[in-house]
Amino acid sequence: MDSDIKIAQETKMLPIQQIADKLGIPACSVTQYGEYKAKINHKYSGGKKAKVVLVTAISPTPLGEGKTTTTVGLGDALSRLGKKTAVCLREPSLGPVFGVKGGAAGGGYSQVVPMEDINLHFTGDIHAISAANNLLAALIDNHIYHGNGLRIDPRRITWRRALDMNDRQLRFVVNGLGKSANGTPREDGFDITAASEIMAVFCLSENFEILKRNMSNIIVAYSFDGKPVTAGELKAEGAMTALLRDAFEPNLVQTLEHTPAFIHGGPFANIAHGCNSMVATLTAATLCDYVVTEAGFGADLGAEKFIDIKCRRSGIVPSAAVIVATVRALAHHGGGSLQKGVCNLERHIENIKNVYGLPVVVAVNKFGGDTETDLEYVADAAKSMGVRAEKSEVFEKGGAGGAKLGEAVLAAADEKNSFKFVYQSDKSLKKKIETVAKDIYRAGDVSYSPEAAKGLKELESIGFGKLPVCIAKTQYSFSDNPKLLGAPSGFEFHVRQVRLSAGAGFVVAFAGDIMTMPGLPKTPSSEYIDVEADGKINGLF
Repeated sequence: MDSDIKIAQETKMLPIQQIADKLGIPACSVTQYGEYKAKINHKYSGGKKAKVVLVTAISPTPLGEGKTTTTVGLGDALSRLGKKTAVCLREPSLGPVFGVKGGAAGGGYSQVVPMEDINLHFTGDIHAISAANNLLAALIDNHIYHGNGLRIDPRRITWRRALDMNDRQLRFVVNGLGKSANGTPREDGFDITAASEIMAVFCLSENFEILKRNMSNIIVAYSFDGKPVTAGELKAEGAMTALLRDAFEPNLVQTLEHTPAFIHGGPFANIAHGCNSMVATLTAATLCDYVVTEAGFGADLGAEKFIDIKCRRSGIVPSAAVIVATVRALAHHGGGSLQKGVCNLERHIENIKNVYGLPVVVAVNKFGGDTETDLEYVADAAKSMGVRAEKSEVFEKGGAGGAKLGEAVLAAADEKNSFKFVYQSDKSLKKKIETVAKDIYRAGDVSYSPEAAKGLKELESIGFGKLPVCIAKTQYSFSDNPKLLGAPSGFEFHVRQVRLSAGAGFVVAFAGDIMTMPGLPKTPSSEYIDVEADGKINGLF
């Protein structure tokens, strides 16, 4: 089978206005970025008529289990079944693109195109988010240099700079060195842009007015008196919103089979909330009958945050959830035994059915080398728990390979829905963390470092106790230990740090060794990427 990029480059794309026409969007609301990409006026996000299908997964391996591929293929399958459908995805970060996991445009015959553009700079959204993030960082240090009227304590600056690249060297830096004209020396650091609070604010705002208000609410530091200092007090929100004005409009592209696809916003789910922008999802839900969207990594991360953060904020009620499972990942969770590893899938099914209250369909994503016996074993394990399960061959066959999966999803979306949040807003921050850790991860106990315990107490005391929590942890395990595979229970869950995202409207709890600036592997994917004399890109998956 040809490489992903060759399949994508050989596909005849439709002009993007034809894709917009499928959704009933007139040319006056379409800003084209070339022939095959466009920005859509976000005014279309005012209604919610579609059934929203959430695609999530089991706990993955480092290479991923094909969640984006399944999302795209399922969207094409529903289109083939005569349903007006759109796909909603996150924008790829350059970190994984040049690292080990690869891009986020799907694969095989279930891709979004133009895949090279999408996986690289696309329409410049992530760069705009980086610029807004770093403008705020510059304004903080500039304010201190010019007299520090807000009495910012340089030791308590919480805002970090951002870069859309895996660069471990920038995790911890000292800046402002040299003469006094260079600023005040202090310890600092970088986050990858996907983990920036600006990314979260961008993805959780409905319009420009709310975007600007949320920017203003960002807490960047504390004064010598312990008072929070906000971006609004630095008069930063107007310029930051100006940088994001064009980026805020959702991006429209297409699948290989010409199903409309909105790709907008790109927070990671292991260190952020892991969902595409609210405005893109609501735009699709206004214009279509079915929206197929994904949330990052396993259902313990992306799906929980989709529900407890994005749905709580937007009012979206998903109609069904699809869990992507693979033979290779389940065998990995069983130490080489598929039979022992299937417990990971069963745990995710239990959570979505019983904790989230959603109808479930399992998509058994077929990889080359999988035997029919193993694929049937996984499907039978899911069916024994009372959920639908179908083999997915969308990688090799596109929407045609997801026909049965599509039919199962349509049936599930018509089932009675007992959707509910994992916790209620009036619970304390500690109680929310412990509810997720115990009810979703199956931890026996939760421990807090002195720094985390103090931070939670302070956040409660200054009025942020009602916010949702966004738990940052490894994606490879239900626990905070990536080596604890399968479906562990009774372990101690370690919260080492908390960070307030007041603008985004949640509190991040960091568990285990999770970092907000990843590093590159020994042999990064960038080594295989090249450009020919005619400008054609090779080696991009």
